[in-house]
Amino acid sequence: MTKPRRATVALVYEPSHLRTFLAVAQTLSFTQAARRLGLRQSTVSQHVRRLEEATGRALFTRDTHSVELTEDGEAMLGFARRILDVHEQASAFFTGTRLRGRLRFGASEDFVLTRLPEILEGFRHDHPEVDLELTVELSGTLHEQLAAGKLDLVLAKRRPEDPRGELVWHDGLVWIGAERLRLDADRPVPLIVFPPPGITRALALEALERQGRAWRIVCTSGSLNGLIAAARAGLGVMAHSRGLIPPGLVRIPERAGLPELGQVDFVLVHGRRRTSAQGAADALAAAVLAGGDRLHRRTAGSGRRLDLPGGGVD
Repeated sequence: MTKPRRATVALVYEPSHLRTFLAVAQTLSFTQAARRLGLRQSTVSQHVRRLEEATGRALFTRDTHSVELTEDGEAMLGFARRILDVHEQASAFFTGTRLRGRLRFGASEDFVLTRLPEILEGFRHDHPEVDLELTVELSGTLHEQLAAGKLDLVLAKRRPEDPRGELVWHDGLVWIGAERLRLDADRPVPLIVFPPPGITRALALEALERQGRAWRIVCTSGSLNGLIAAARAGLGVMAHSRGLIPPGLVRIPERAGLPELGQVDFVLVHGRRRTSAQGAADALAAAVLAGGDRLHRRTAGSGRRLDLPGGGVD
C-alpha cells in the first residue's frame, strides 16, 4: 500500500520584501521606512503583508501609535539578513561583478562598544578585494572630513536640524553616571564631555544654558573609553544615547533637575564626490542598514535609573 505523500510548501521570500521588513524593524515606523527606501507607505505595507503571508506569521504588532516586532518578527531579523547576504553573494558570483577599490569609512566613537565590527567583518568576507580603511572619530569631525573629501562614507550622529544622511535609527539623549554619584543642586554640574566639535557635547551645553544651570567640565577626552572611565570613577555626568548606555553606568533620574536633552539621529552620509569606491560604499551602507539593529548595545543596566531617597543622586 502506497503511503500518502506529505504536502510540502515552498517558501519564497522576495529580497525587496525582506529589505522593507528590515527597514521597518529598525525604524519601527512604516513612514520612516518608506522615506528611507524611497517607496510609498502603501508599498511598504504591501511588502510587509506579503512577507507575513509567505511566513504565515504576524511579524509586527501595530496600532495608530506604535509598531513593535512580534517574537516571530524578532526571529525573522536573523533569517532576513542571512537570506539577503546569500542573495547578494550569488548575484555577484553569477554576474561577475566583484567590488574592488579603496573605501574610506568613518564611524563615530558611539559605536566603539557595539557590534559594528561584526558588520564590518561580514562586509570584508563578502568583498575581499575592497581595501577598507576605518576612521573612528567624533561625529562632528567625521562630517568635516567627509565634506573635505577625505572619507567616502560616514556612520555618525547628526544635529536635529541637519537634513543630511540616511536614517539608521532615532534615539533619545539621556544623562548617565556612576550608580553612587551624588550631585549637589547648589554647585555647578560636573560634566564629562568630548572635545569640540562633538555633537553630544554641544547639545548638553546648549540644554544647560537654556535652563540657566551652572556647569563645569571635569573631564574631556576624544575617546569614548576615556569618558566611560571618568564616569565610572564618579567624576561627573555625561550625555549619551539611551540605546547605547555602557555597562557600569546608569541613567540619572529626572528629579536630579538636569534638563531634557532631546533626540538624536544616527545616520549614514555618503561623500558628495563620485569616486571609484562608490559601489563599495553603497554595499557597506546596505550592510549597515540591514544589520542596524545590531548596533544597539542593550545591557542589563541599560536604561536603569538611579533610585534614591530624598532629592539627591547617590
